[in-house]
Amino acid sequence: MQGLAPPVLCIALAGCAATPLPELRPAAPGHWRHASGDAASAPTDLHGWWHAFGDAQLDALIDQALARNLDVAQAVEHLRAARALHRVVGAPFLPQLSAKTEDLPDPDASASFFVVGLDAQWELNLFGRGTAERRMAQGDLDAAASGLRGAQVSLVAEVTRDWLELRAAQQQERWLQRIRDTRRQQYASLQIRQQLRLAGAQELDRAKAALAQADAALAEPRDAVDANAQRLAVLLGRAEPDPAWFKAAPMPSLGAWRLQAAPADMLRSRPEILHAQADVLRAAGEAGVARADRYPRVALGGSLIRSTSLQAHRPTNDNAVLSLGPVIDIPLFDWGMRAAQAHAKQHELKASVLAYRQAVLQGVGEVETAIGRLQRQAEYERHCSEAAAALEHADGIVARRAALKLAGPMDRAESAIARDQAALSLVQARASHGLAFVALFKAVGGAPLPAGEQATLAEGHD
Repeated sequence: MQGLAPPVLCIALAGCAATPLPELRPAAPGHWRHASGDAASAPTDLHGWWHAFGDAQLDALIDQALARNLDVAQAVEHLRAARALHRVVGAPFLPQLSAKTEDLPDPDASASFFVVGLDAQWELNLFGRGTAERRMAQGDLDAAASGLRGAQVSLVAEVTRDWLELRAAQQQERWLQRIRDTRRQQYASLQIRQQLRLAGAQELDRAKAALAQADAALAEPRDAVDANAQRLAVLLGRAEPDPAWFKAAPMPSLGAWRLQAAPADMLRSRPEILHAQADVLRAAGEAGVARADRYPRVALGGSLIRSTSLQAHRPTNDNAVLSLGPVIDIPLFDWGMRAAQAHAKQHELKASVLAYRQAVLQGVGEVETAIGRLQRQAEYERHCSEAAAALEHADGIVARRAALKLAGPMDRAESAIARDQAALSLVQARASHGLAFVALFKAVGGAPLPAGEQATLAEGHD
């Protein structure tokens, strides 16, 4: 052993350093290409962006969903499991002690012995193996944390989206019912006019078809109300929707907002990027372990064994043996398998770095697209609002003309239908505007902070 010690020490000193982590250089721009909201408004909180709708019911639904959602609960358990393993990542390089018992017969089958033993081993952390295994455990922990983050981001976005669509469908049903009622009055009026021979059969058939189409149009918003209510129930971990959701109420309206987060901030909040970063860390750990496998494993070992004869007709022979010494496992020849494994893990590490950069580019592109779409939806809502206001004013004029007998019932009905259709388009535009806002903050990675981080921020603010 005195002859082996210097070479082993030289190998250890030469190979104990861990492989350096690759440098991540995300190609994130310095600012967003599109204008991100109203410059005069206060910045929208990334961790509470849904409050921009000013809807207390929506706020309560999100709180309930975060507490009861089963996907989030699963992600929490995965995170707890990763934390439990992360706490003991260094345990393999601490002294280990085990006990064993066995019954050993003599080779000639003339006697048997009961053996009790203690085995101790302390593996030395050489060649970067410990650092590599810590990186793997940290990568698993970070991946579990990003999984929880992703579940929360998706949950908040889905609850908000379903709630907006439910309220929008209720408003659409309201305006479609008004159009249906007007079509019914038109049809009844034309029936009377036909009896008086003031209207033809073709005109009556058109009115009947329009009434049937108006009745048929009511099926879509009613189906949307049921579907969104059921999805909300699933998101909240409920067996069935809350009856209060089916009571029609105004649709939440998006207030002023401004995206203060820069593209670089997305690297700390977007779950897909966080998961890609965790994959890089784990791949670096796996590459380090594969590299360490090419070097000897050195440990200090010891054992204490005591044996007792189990033969009644023979005198009892109690013997105890104590052994101490180094344990060295040196890989000699394996047809290049360990070298190939190390090279393969290096290539996988490079692939994970490329995947991280790709995740950053995809995130930037998705956010830029979401900002642009949100701007266009805001403009579209403004035009729909102007059209609705103009047709509301025009309908008022027709109503006054009808009161003065200067316009007939058919003119009055067509004006009311045009007004209600414009209001229906405005509801759809507001819903699309709100959904585009949801898509933006989902792309950025907006979600509530964990309880510990919230407490830390609150203490810092105080």
